Amino acid sequence: MSSQVVVYALTALAAVVVLLTRVRLGRGGGGRHDLGGVLLGAHTVVGTLSVVLWVVFIAAGDDSALGGPLAGIIALAGWWTLSVLGLLILARWLPSKGRHAVDEVDDAWSAGPALSWLAHLGMVVGVGVFTWAYLTHVV
Repeated sequence: MSSQVVVYALTALAAVVVLLTRVRLGRGGGGRHDLGGVLLGAHTVVGTLSVVLWVVFIAAGDDSALGGPLAGIIALAGWWTLSVLGLLILARWLPSKGRHAVDEVDDAWSAGPALSWLAHLGMVVGVGVFTWAYLTHVV
């Protein structure tokens, strides 16, 4: 399987992660901590922009401005920002200690944090692959 196909497949999976995070957490989600609307909104906006910019970058020719190095760097900056926001979202599963600690709340999609961990740690790995593909001129 070619490296470009891997990048395209990871791009589609990243779009699914952005969408499912919005759908899942837009209704509360699970975890020990309430996820603020600002963090979820930032994740959705940055994720959507990153997907669009990255798709335009990999689809545009090298001779156009949209396929040039600056466009790729901007798209990658968006992906890395999205990865950090995703890791912040994972913080809702961190254990709470103390007198006012709250119990973990499950949601309808899973019986714990496995889906969120898989999606957001997978996103970090995927963004690493995107960066490698950019630096080695695969895309």
